[in-house]
Amino acid sequence: MLGLLTALRRGFMERIGWKRLGIAASLLIIILAVTTLMRTLKGVDAGVILVALAEKPLLQIALAALCVTGAFCTLTLYDFFALRTIGKRHVPYRIAALSSFTSYTIGHNIGATVFTGGAIRFRIYSDYGLNAIDVAKICFISGLTFWLGNLFVLGLGMAWHPWAASAMDLLPPSVNRGIALGCLAGIAAYLVWISSGTDRRQLGQHGWKVVLPSAPLTLLQIAIGVVDLGFCAMAIYFLMPVHPDIDFISVAVVFILATLLGFASHAPGSLGVFDAAMLVALPQFGREQLVATLLLYRVLYFVVPFMFAVTIMGTRELWLNVVRPWQEGRNAEAEVAVPQAVKRRAQG
Repeated sequence: MLGLLTALRRGFMERIGWKRLGIAASLLIIILAVTTLMRTLKGVDAGVILVALAEKPLLQIALAALCVTGAFCTLTLYDFFALRTIGKRHVPYRIAALSSFTSYTIGHNIGATVFTGGAIRFRIYSDYGLNAIDVAKICFISGLTFWLGNLFVLGLGMAWHPWAASAMDLLPPSVNRGIALGCLAGIAAYLVWISSGTDRRQLGQHGWKVVLPSAPLTLLQIAIGVVDLGFCAMAIYFLMPVHPDIDFISVAVVFILATLLGFASHAPGSLGVFDAAMLVALPQFGREQLVATLLLYRVLYFVVPFMFAVTIMGTRELWLNVVRPWQEGRNAEAEVAVPQAVKRRAQG
């Protein structure tokens, strides 16, 4: 049996590999999501969607925008926490905030966040002496913050309202509650494991080694992820249609599951995947009204921050590569010109 398992593993790694399997899984999620979305939107009246958008109260939109702002402010703590965890304390908060905001926003909108976000982080942090391994550690710790926060909120939400997830995963509420309790038990086991000593918290070998945060810092790490997700879920909750009534916990559970599916697909902006999941999981709402909600959320959470991030990065690159070299050249010319002028006066 052991020989058979070894042969199967070797054959899997040689012929398929985890990378190809991940790509196939992403494509499958995207195909299923697009198919579901097209089927769900069949017969939807675009005019009704426009009316629903126009009728959205400005107060709801303003509150949602405020929550999105809070989410992105919390997002800046992802990199700041990671930098302190790996001991790079010389990098100031403003740089961590710049890197976290631009890498996440641009990477998530373009797609393949691991590569695009990592490239943006390296471009920013390399000015402060960080190398590719340091950036990889930051990406790892930031990703851990995201997943711990997701699992914690999802565990609490599904344990409380397990039926909220049933419309999406088609599992009985009892099974969803069991999954939720398993998530919370996994986080508790992780906290116990990292409390057993520094040696246990070291991951990696040779040139790549990272020390995981201690248990108290991990609780802070979870809190950062929870606050971020809470703001995002509250934003879409404020944008939901007034009727029929729905509680915040149910919206949060559906939102997190849809978000995780979107991340797993690696689709740019989770486009199609997130939207299809939300439409499938919330059939009690009119499709036109829910599509209007999703469109507004996309504008507030994806489009506007993406424009800001691209503008910030473009301005930064223009300053570093054009304006600053030009100023330095002018200053150098001035420094050369002053002694020559003094010399001419002395000769005269």
